[in-house]
Amino acid sequence: MYGFRSPRRENAVRDETVPESAVQNGSCVRNGNLKTPREKRKVREQCENVRRSSSSSRRVSQLQNGEVVEAVTLFEVVSMGKRAMQSVVDDWVEAYKQDRNVALLDLINFFIQCSGCQGMVTAEMFQSLQKKDVMQKMTETFDEETGLQYKKFVAYPWILTVTWPVDMDNEDYPLIRTGPYWKKFKANFCEFIAVLVQQCQCSILYDSYLMDTIISLLTGLADSMVRAFRHTSTLAAMKLLTAVVSVHLNLDVNKHNAQRLYEVEKKRISGKRTNYRLDQLERKRKEYEHKLLEMQNMMNAIFKGTFLNRYRDVIPEIRATCIEEIGSWIKTYPDAFLNDSYLKYIGWMLYDKQAEVRLKCLLGLQGIYSRKELVSRMDLFTSRFKDRIVSMPLDKDHEVAVQAMKLLMLMSQNCEDVLSAEDCETLYQFVYTTHRPLAVAAGEFLYKRLLSHEGGEEVQPKGGGKFGASTDQLKRLIHFFLESELHKHVAYLIDSLWDWAGKFLKDWECMTTLLLKNAEEDGEELSDAHESALIEIILATVREAAEGHPPVGRGAAKKILSVKEKKIQLEDCTKITEHFIVVLPQLLAKYSTDAQKVANLLQIPQYYDLDVYSTGHLEKHLDALLREVKDIVTKHSDISVLEASSRTYYVLCSEEIAIYSQVDHARTQLIDELMGQLNQLLDDFWQREEGFCTDAREISRMHSALRRVAAFHNAHDLTKWNLYDKTLRLLVFEMEHGSLPVLMILPSLQCTYFSLLWQLAAVSENPPKETLFALGRELRRFSQICMCFLHHKEKDVREKAFMILCDWLLILSHQDSNNNEEAVGLLDYLPSTSLQEKLLLFIQEHVFMEEEEESKDLTEEEERKNESCKLDDLHKKRSLLAAYCKLIVYNVVEMTAAAEIYKHYVKTYNDFGDIIKETLSRTRHNNKIQSAKTLILCLQQLFQRHVESQDSSSSVDFSSASFTNMKELARRFSLTFGWDQVKSRESVAMIHKEGIEFAFQGATGVDGKCLPPNLTFLAIIGEFSNKLLKPDKRLVYAYLQRYIAEPLPCRGDEWQPLIWYRNSLLANEDEESSVLGSSGEWSPVGASKVSSFKRKLSNGSLPEASQTEAASKAPDLQRASQLASAAGKSRKRLKSREMHLQEHLPFLCPGGLRRRYCKDEIKTEEVSEEGQAEDVIEDVDVDVVGADQEN
Repeated sequence: MYGFRSPRRENAVRDETVPESAVQNGSCVRNGNLKTPREKRKVREQCENVRRSSSSSRRVSQLQNGEVVEAVTLFEVVSMGKRAMQSVVDDWVEAYKQDRNVALLDLINFFIQCSGCQGMVTAEMFQSLQKKDVMQKMTETFDEETGLQYKKFVAYPWILTVTWPVDMDNEDYPLIRTGPYWKKFKANFCEFIAVLVQQCQCSILYDSYLMDTIISLLTGLADSMVRAFRHTSTLAAMKLLTAVVSVHLNLDVNKHNAQRLYEVEKKRISGKRTNYRLDQLERKRKEYEHKLLEMQNMMNAIFKGTFLNRYRDVIPEIRATCIEEIGSWIKTYPDAFLNDSYLKYIGWMLYDKQAEVRLKCLLGLQGIYSRKELVSRMDLFTSRFKDRIVSMPLDKDHEVAVQAMKLLMLMSQNCEDVLSAEDCETLYQFVYTTHRPLAVAAGEFLYKRLLSHEGGEEVQPKGGGKFGASTDQLKRLIHFFLESELHKHVAYLIDSLWDWAGKFLKDWECMTTLLLKNAEEDGEELSDAHESALIEIILATVREAAEGHPPVGRGAAKKILSVKEKKIQLEDCTKITEHFIVVLPQLLAKYSTDAQKVANLLQIPQYYDLDVYSTGHLEKHLDALLREVKDIVTKHSDISVLEASSRTYYVLCSEEIAIYSQVDHARTQLIDELMGQLNQLLDDFWQREEGFCTDAREISRMHSALRRVAAFHNAHDLTKWNLYDKTLRLLVFEMEHGSLPVLMILPSLQCTYFSLLWQLAAVSENPPKETLFALGRELRRFSQICMCFLHHKEKDVREKAFMILCDWLLILSHQDSNNNEEAVGLLDYLPSTSLQEKLLLFIQEHVFMEEEEESKDLTEEEERKNESCKLDDLHKKRSLLAAYCKLIVYNVVEMTAAAEIYKHYVKTYNDFGDIIKETLSRTRHNNKIQSAKTLILCLQQLFQRHVESQDSSSSVDFSSASFTNMKELARRFSLTFGWDQVKSRESVAMIHKEGIEFAFQGATGVDGKCLPPNLTFLAIIGEFSNKLLKPDKRLVYAYLQRYIAEPLPCRGDEWQPLIWYRNSLLANEDEESSVLGSSGEWSPVGASKVSSFKRKLSNGSLPEASQTEAASKAPDLQRASQLASAAGKSRKRLKSREMHLQEHLPFLCPGGLRRRYCKDEIKTEEVSEEGQAEDVIEDVDVDVVGADQEN
C-alpha cells in the first residue's frame, strides 16, 4: 500500500511507501496496522532511505503561512515550481535505477495527487490470477458502509486500487483551479512529463517495464467516471505521446543516418568478406529498428487506449486537449500522422458544440496549412471539410471566427484554386463586420488576395510614374467598394485594411493627383461614381490617420495610444495638413457644383494642424480656401454642404491660433451677405399686400436663404444681426394665418430655436433681472408656438416642432446659468400636465400608430423606392421616440408616462425594442421602486383593457391573444431584471405587492370568499416569481395570505390563477404541500411535514436505522451532533434574516404580519431537525447576500 497526503494540505511533508520486498510479496502496509512506534519508524525508514539518498538535491524549501515547508514528493516539487525540472527528473531516474518499484510507486502517487485525490493507492503484484478473475476486479464501485469509492485496475505488473471519499469535489482539482499558482502548476506538470521521456530515451525507456506501467496507469485512470482522474490522466497521456513522438522522430533520423553509413561502408569494402565497422553499423541499425518498433507500440497503445476514448469525452477541456495534441503530432511528425486516418478526427471536431474545441481544431490546421510541403497531402481533407471552414467566420464565438478567417488566408495562399470566386466574395464582406479582429483578418484576406495581386493585364497610367502601383491598387479598392453596394460603410472598409494597406492608404498625393488630372493629359479619367468613392476613401483615411481609433460601432471605446503610435499620429497630421492646405482649394474649385463631393471634402480641414498655416507661411492658401468655401455657400442650399461649411469656419475660427483674425473677417463678410439677402427677401415679403407670395421661385429663394442662416447659426452666434425677431415674426404669422409654405416654416423654427439657445448660453453670472424676465418670457412664448405646431396640418412641421420642444424642455430643466440660482429659478420651465399629455399623445399617434399599406403591383424600381421611404420613416419614428424617452429618463415628465411606451415593447420589439429597453434600464437606475410601479401600472392598464373587451358573462379565457400577449410582456419585463436577484429584490417585491393588491381590489362577500374581479391578474405577476429570493417568496406568500380566508373553496377554473400564483411562490420550498386537499380546501403550508415530524418525535426516536446505518453508527452520531449545533445556528440566522427582510422590504412586513410570520417560521424550524439542516444552507446564502447588499 502507498499512502499520501492531500495536495491541499501543504504543511504535511511525509509520505509512506511500500518497500520493494513487501510489494513483491503482495502485502499491504497501512499506518493503522502498525502496533508500536518502533514498527512504524522501521517501515518509514525502509521506505525513505532509498528516496532520500537520491532526492537530497530535489528538496525545495518554500515559506507557507510563515513556516518553512520542505518538498519531498514529486507532486510537492512540481507544484512548488522548481526551476530546473531536469534535475528533478534526474533524481527520479537514479532512484528508479536503484529500486524501480519504489520509484514507480512514487510516480504513480504523483499522478494520483495531481488529480486532487484525497485518498490512497494500494498496489499488489499481478501474479497467476486468471484473466477472468482479473477483469472482475477491474471495477469502480462505491461502498455504502464506509462511504468510500474504489477504482481497481491493472497497471502491469501491479493491480492498483485507488480509494477516495465519495464527496471528493469533482469541480475542484489542480488542472481547473484558477490563479497564477495553478496555471504554473499545469505548465510544470506538462514539462515534467516531456523531460521525463527525454531523459529516459537513452536508458530505461525501453526496459519494457517503465512505459508499460505508466501507459497502463494512465489508460486505467482515463476510463474513470471521476472527472478529475479522467482529465488529469488524459492530459498526461497526450503529453506523454507528444514526447514519445519527438523521440520516435529522432530515432527515425538516426536510423536513416545509420542506414546511409552502412550502405557507404558496404560499397567501400566491396570484395572483403568481413569488416568490424560494417558489423557495428549493422547492429546499430537493427537496434534503432527495434527501438522504433517499441516506440511505435507505445504510440499505438496510448492513441488507442486514451485518445480514441477521450476525444469525444463529455468534458470540453478533455476534447480540446486531445485535438490540440493531435495537431501537434501531425505538424511534428507528418510522415507518420499526416494521413486521413488522423486528420478525420480534427475534421469531425470542427462541428463540436464547444467553441474551445473548434478553436483548437482551427489552430491545429493553421500549423499544417502554413507549410506548403504538407498542403499537397491534404487534398482529400480539404475537399471534404472546406465548406465547413468557409462557414466558420460566421461562428458565434468571435475568436473562432477570427482564427477561421486566418486559416482561410493560409489556404488561399498555399492551396491553388481551393476557394471559388463565390467563396472569396462571401469572405470579402467580413471587412464590414463590427467585430474589429475579424474585420482586420478579413482585411488581410482582401488585401493579399485582391488588392496586392499584381495583374499583368492592368495598364499602368501614363505619366503615373511613381504612382503607378498605388494607382492600380486604388482602382481595385474603388471597384471593390462600388461592387459591394455598401457605400455608407467606407470607414469600416478602411479600418479593416489599415493594418495591412496603411502604406498606400496614406498615399494622399497619389489620390489627389488621380482626382485632379485631366483626360487630355492622360487619355483616361475616373468616372463620376469612381470620383465620389475616391473622395469618400480620402476622407476615411484622413480620419483614421488623425484620430487613431476605429470608427463608431467597432470597438468599445477609444483606445489609448502608445508613445510610438502618438508619434506616428502627429506625423500623419502634419503630412495631411501640409498636403491638403495646397490641394484642397483646387479640389473644391473642381467639384464646387457637386454637393456630395464638396460635403465630404469640406470635412478634411477639421483634421488640420492649424499652426502649419502660420509656421509655413501658407496664408495665401488659406485665402484660397476661404474664397472657395464662400463660393460654395452661395451656390448650394443642401443642408449637408451648408453644415460642413459652417463647421469649417468654426474649426478655423479658433481664438488661440494666429489665423483667427483673418478667418473671422471672412466669416463676418459672409454672414453680412447672407443676412443682407435674407433681409431683402423678408422686406419684399412683408411689403406685399396679402403678406404671402405664391411664386415658387420666391419661396425657393427664401427657403435657401433661411437654410444658410440656420446652418451658420447652429455653430456661430448671430445675435448681433437680430435674427430672432425676424424669424419669430414668421412663426407668429403662421400661427395666425396658417398660410406659409413648409419650406419657410422649418428653417424659421430652427433659426428661432438657435437664437434662444445662444441667448440662454450668454447669460452672465450677474445678469440684470430685466434681462432674465425678458428672456424667460421669450422662452415661454417659443414653447407655446411649438405646442401649437404639434397640431399643424403638415407632418414635417409637427415632427420638427416635437423634436425642438423635447430638446428645449430638456435644456431648460437642466440648465445651470453659471451656477446662478436666481437665474435658474427665473428661467426654469417644467412642462405642465396638459403639455405632458400632448407629448404622449403625439408619440402614440406618430410612432405606434399602424399605417395601412395599400397593396399595389409595383415595379422593382418602385419597390426599392418604397423600401427606402419606409426606412426613412422608421428612422424618423425612432428619433421621435428617443427624444421623448430622454424626457422620461431625465425626470422632465412623470415616469408613469413610460407605462404607455412599455405596452408596445413586445409588439414593436424589432423597431423600437432597444430604445424601450434602454429607457427601462435608465429609469430603474434612477428609482427602482418607482420604475417597478411603472411596470405594474403598464400591466394593470393592459389587463383592464382586456377585461373591458371581454364579455362580462363569459368565463376567463386564458388562451385569448390579448391575455397571451400580456403574459409574454410580463415575461419580457421579468427578463430585464437579469440574474442578480439581490440587486432587484426590492423592485420585484414591489411588483408582487402592487399586483396582489390589484388582484384582490373590489373583492366582496363574506370573509372575502367571493371571486375577486381581477383575480386573473395573479397569472400575470406569476411571471416575476422566479426573480424572488426564497425568503422573499415566503414574505410575499404571507402577504398573499392576508387576502385569503382559509379554508377557501377553490373549485372551478376561475380560481386557477390563484393556484398557479401560489405554486410559483412555493416552488422548490421544503414545506410545500399539495395544492388541494381531498376536500378541495387549502392545505396549511408545511402541515403534512410538521405532522410527520411530530409523529417521529412522539415515539421518542428517529426512524429505525438500516443495517448499513447501524454499521456506521459512529459517523451518524457525529453527524447528529453537527445537526444539533446547526439547528441552534439556524434559529439565530432565522431571526437575523427576518430582521434583515423587515429592513429591506418594509412594505411587505406590517407589524402584526411580521410577528405572526416569524412565529410560524420559528415553530417549523424547532420541529424539524432535517429541515434545520437543509435550511442552514439556504440561510447561509441569504445572510451572505444580505450582507453584501447592506455593504
